[in-house]
Amino acid sequence: MALAVVVFLVALAIIASERVHRTQIALIGAAIVVVTGVIDQERATEAVDFNTIGLLVGMMIVVRLTEPTGVYNYLAIRAGQLARGRPLGVVIALTGTTAILSAFLDNLTTILLMVPITFLLADTLDVPAIPLIVMEIIASNLGGTATLIGDPPNILIAGATGLSFNAFLVNLAPIAALTLVVVVAALYLFYRPQLQIAQSNRDKVMSLDARRSIESPAELKRTLPILVLTILAFFAHQALGLEPATVALTGAAAMLLASRQSVEEALGGIEWATLFFFLGLFVMVGALEVTGAIDEVAQGIGGVTGGDRTAELLGITWIAALGSGVVDNIPFTAAMIPVVEQLQGADGGDDAYWWALSLGACFGGNATLIAAAANVAASGLAQRAGAPISFMSFLRIGLPVTLLSMVMATGYIAVRYL
Repeated sequence: MALAVVVFLVALAIIASERVHRTQIALIGAAIVVVTGVIDQERATEAVDFNTIGLLVGMMIVVRLTEPTGVYNYLAIRAGQLARGRPLGVVIALTGTTAILSAFLDNLTTILLMVPITFLLADTLDVPAIPLIVMEIIASNLGGTATLIGDPPNILIAGATGLSFNAFLVNLAPIAALTLVVVVAALYLFYRPQLQIAQSNRDKVMSLDARRSIESPAELKRTLPILVLTILAFFAHQALGLEPATVALTGAAAMLLASRQSVEEALGGIEWATLFFFLGLFVMVGALEVTGAIDEVAQGIGGVTGGDRTAELLGITWIAALGSGVVDNIPFTAAMIPVVEQLQGADGGDDAYWWALSLGACFGGNATLIAAAANVAASGLAQRAGAPISFMSFLRIGLPVTLLSMVMATGYIAVRYL
């Protein structure tokens, strides 16, 4: 148990430092616990959640095949034009588009698509891009909270519990949407002095031809219907008796067949580093489970809360937010899932525990620049564009936003589940 705990904590600390790629650390940690016999190879294989892996692979392929059509660039430009170049309209359009795409694709992919377009619009409007980028990062994490596929913590929870796409939507979308509105309004007031737009620049953005963003109309006609059908299938997957991974992989297979793009190019869009990070992470968490470390943590939290359901739900939420803010919310959620299973009890029928974990992990992803994959990706894009986002500058925004979000999440849990 001691070795499993030490390996996991050291891995988290190094991941948080960003000195070594997190995939390397996860795989080394997994190798250590297997080679030393902390967990045997058969149990290590069983610890890997292939439903989560399948869902990620399927959606990566779907997005990779639709991205070259230019449909995402078209949506972003049209959002700016619908705002007619007005500061508030631009903020609402960009954050709203980011939140919606994050909910139905995933927040990491959305950030990768939206940030370059945001730099283009910011340059056209002659306003600093960083305030808009920061708001998009926060919107992506809040929007991703709303659905099963929007944020990796939700994917992990769904893989562990079998909760449906609709269950996530019904329980998390209301508070995610309300929090998004409140947070974006507060951020707009904060950044408003930096987002003044001259009339001449408004006219310039209105002159952009969004249709020119569609690089391959024929390919769009082949792939967009499959993307829409795949998203719709997520809503009905439980009624159809299909796992989310099956839906995603079926959509990916159909799109590979319909697309004129090569299979090699499509598979090249898979983020293998992310998948192997998950594999290593699952094995390390599996080692914590088989050695009883998770049981000890669960009993410790149970001892503090005295078995009180209210204390447990709120404790899970705030602990998840704090942990996710310190390290990436993906490994922290993976570590918390077995703890929540223990606290939930033998019958496992109280799903409120999972919504508490999701809200804490997803909202906590806004606290720091390393708290979520989308944050790190946006920071990298900004660095390459010559407008870096420092850790402390993001913290000054992310921490108050997270506290505000968590207060709202606490109120929501109290009203709906207590």
